[in-house]
Amino acid sequence: MIAYSDYLREAVSAARIAGQYQKSRFASTLDIEMKGEKDLVTEVDKQSERLIVEHLLSCFPDHDIIAEEGDYLQAGSPYRWIIDPVDGTTNYAHGYPWFCSSIALEAERELVAGVVYNPIYDELFTASKGNGAYLNGNRLSVSNRAPLSHSLLATGFPYDCATDPANNFANFIAFQKSARGIRRAGAAALDLAYVAAGRLDGYWELKLKAWDVAAGVLLVREAGGLVTTFDGSVFDVFNNKIVASNGLLHDSMVKMLASIAAGGVS
Repeated sequence: MIAYSDYLREAVSAARIAGQYQKSRFASTLDIEMKGEKDLVTEVDKQSERLIVEHLLSCFPDHDIIAEEGDYLQAGSPYRWIIDPVDGTTNYAHGYPWFCSSIALEAERELVAGVVYNPIYDELFTASKGNGAYLNGNRLSVSNRAPLSHSLLATGFPYDCATDPANNFANFIAFQKSARGIRRAGAAALDLAYVAAGRLDGYWELKLKAWDVAAGVLLVREAGGLVTTFDGSVFDVFNNKIVASNGLLHDSMVKMLASIAAGGVS
């Protein structure tokens, strides 16, 4: 039986292959297609996905693949890779150096390995189930900051925020008033990796996809943090509302979100 570390090693290789290509094309002229009014994709997204998928399937040809840019045959394998080739595409397309590849592996629908790689800063975040989370080989631990008024949080907004009332605006305003600060950098996987690294104390967002969060969720858990849905219940990567924290802030964040939803915070 292959150990989780073997899967992780190949995920790291795939992320580095894609990252080298992304870095080579960064700030160059790109072909941009629109998937929605604000949701875009570039040829770098597509080629990065090809590079990652080709590498993983060359190592594990029987595994299933779920990825942002392509449709792949689901053969019912107990192993399933969940891939975002470029998380932060809007940043990448604008030459803003904040993006990453996110690669996670599920075994029997449980996250067992994850990689988030930012090639511009050469920061490689890795985790495997039961073995901790790491940044460039150094063990990670979530922060110990509390209460909420001492915290630095992160979030994001859905692409349809201009037209759908479920837009995260009320949550943002309430947390901005309560926390030390809020960051909105535009790459969910990196936000979660930063919670794992203790650089951020908490994170929440809605309307994300599995490939946005899978690797980051494992990083936070393996760094000692907590990940749930907005109501505090068990999170899985196909839930579209996520709260991640150092654990110390979690109850406060969940209660805040519940109060906002009930109209109790303005």
